Amino acid sequence: MATTIGKNFTFAAAHYLSNLPPGHKCARLHGHTYTVTVELTADDLIEPGFVTDFGDLAPFHEYLKVHLDHRLLNDVLDEEPTCELIARHLADWFQRHVETQIPGRLHALAVAESPTSWARWEVRR
Repeated sequence: MATTIGKNFTFAAAHYLSNLPPGHKCARLHGHTYTVTVELTADDLIEPGFVTDFGDLAPFHEYLKVHLDHRLLNDVLDEEPTCELIARHLADWFQRHVETQIPGRLHALAVAESPTSWARWEVRR
């Protein structure tokens, strides 16, 4: 049996999706306040009963603030900045830079560009 926790982070950024047909509203430059939800899981809890101390996620928060917040995502990412590809990018970064330093493991990462639209990346183990 595993225990799962989640932590939300936000950042504001602009983007446009250049591979869409002319006239598509998302092809124009526009912005979102993104919400990123990180879900971590562990089979065993560490003292005092944590999957991971939420404070140990500070490097991820810092990455979002420094590299994505108030940026044009098209200039920052190497691929089209859709929610799906942003989620994949962030999950990859998290696994390489944070997961190796914490007791919990990444289970899923979701990126919402509005309260009603989101993409979720999940680990397949």
